Amino acid sequence: MNRTRTNDRFARTRNGGADAGRGGSRFGAPRPNRSGASSRPGGHGRRPTAVQGEFALPETLTPALSAVAAFADLDMPRELLAALGAQGVTVPFPIQAATLPNSLAGRDVLGRGRTGSGKTLAFGLALLARTAGQRAEARQPLGLVLVPTRELAQQVTDALTPYARSVRLRLATVVGGMPIGRQASALRGGAEIVVATPGRLKDLIERGDCRLDQVRVTVLDEADQMADMGFMPQVTALVDQVRPEGQRMLFSATLDRNVDLLVRRYLSDPVVHSVDPSAGAVTTMEHHVLHVHGADKHTATTEIAARDGRVIMFLDTKHAVDRLTEHLLNSGVRAAALHGGKSQPQRTRTLTQFKTGHVNVLVATNVVARGIHVDRLDLVVNVDPPTDHKDYLHRGGRTARAGESGSVVTLVTPSQRRSMTRLLTAAGIVPQTTQVRAGGEALHRITGAQAPSGVPVVITAPVAERTGKRGAASRGRRRPASASRRASGRQSTVVGTAA
Repeated sequence: MNRTRTNDRFARTRNGGADAGRGGSRFGAPRPNRSGASSRPGGHGRRPTAVQGEFALPETLTPALSAVAAFADLDMPRELLAALGAQGVTVPFPIQAATLPNSLAGRDVLGRGRTGSGKTLAFGLALLARTAGQRAEARQPLGLVLVPTRELAQQVTDALTPYARSVRLRLATVVGGMPIGRQASALRGGAEIVVATPGRLKDLIERGDCRLDQVRVTVLDEADQMADMGFMPQVTALVDQVRPEGQRMLFSATLDRNVDLLVRRYLSDPVVHSVDPSAGAVTTMEHHVLHVHGADKHTATTEIAARDGRVIMFLDTKHAVDRLTEHLLNSGVRAAALHGGKSQPQRTRTLTQFKTGHVNVLVATNVVARGIHVDRLDLVVNVDPPTDHKDYLHRGGRTARAGESGSVVTLVTPSQRRSMTRLLTAAGIVPQTTQVRAGGEALHRITGAQAPSGVPVVITAPVAERTGKRGAASRGRRRPASASRRASGRQSTVVGTAA
């Protein structure tokens, strides 16, 4: 009964309302063909100018609905609105205010905005609202969110979980580095929404554990990074399997030519919302280039790490991350390493320790340049300057999120000055440049650097976590195996309202 009622509502919103001016039913409306050319006469219009290095945004043929001032102004299930209120979320971010009226009405959406601008709820609320009241059959999800990394998949899941529960929708997270059997079981149980990285979802489809032919709403999140990581063939192969008349939403921080392929191939007359992708457009973020001599850089890095407060330090290689982390621990700094060489449980545990303050310094490669949100993170340090301007923007996007303030500091040796200048120009950043020395006043003023204690530290699991594991183990010896399995399957979720 619910399915019939909801499907009727789905058809009405696609055929009327905001779509009425699109020339009839969206289910019967022509979509761009697979070659990328529009089947509408004249194709997508193109504006004559574009951001440097990006393609011109498509010109919307059908006028978009106006932005809203509050979530209460949106046509969403009351359970979703109540869940937003319970989370203390009442005023939408600009990208949410602009896109949600249209995505809730069934329009395709192209959204560009820097990390931390609110993209997750921008697509997530529409996805949940348009799926609410439906039930998925085994192995046949109704909504799909494709993301480039495991960390981003988990963050999207955590952010959407309380809202999905409010409308009784089941989420399944499908990523590599975790047991595939457990993920297959979640899909066989009938998850309505799947949040996935392309490679693992492809594996599950090939195993017969998932089909996408019932997916009506598809989201591509951080599409530019999926392209940069070489996932484009997998992404297109997956999106080709969803319902061709369904709704598509593409969100990205930058829009290069690879993303243009996805836009032309899969979005039909999209509502476009674009804000300056440059992190420099955020007035609460400061950018500093610190010129430092090579012989002084190691000591300066250690002093920055010993500051009060949390900091993420980015380096280029796993070996460099491990080496710096070991040095910081020996110097008395509570640091932890995070890179692609770590198992997924290790990566999850390290992120949890950083978010809870058990660890003060996260030393990482670009694996965490996207996909993590940490409250009150006011400093990001590029120990090794990035080689691409998009990497700079995404590394910096870990701070100054959701209206908070923060600083991005890049340590630059004399041989790196020219290349860093070119990179920042491409990123649209005009930094403050300062010559610094270890132990100097300028370094302390800009970063809060101070001398480390020099007393080595060892990072262990929090007491509560260790006690919980011992208790579960001892209780497990006295309980039936089925009870132990139920206990081990429970998860706790950390929800970031600024997703």
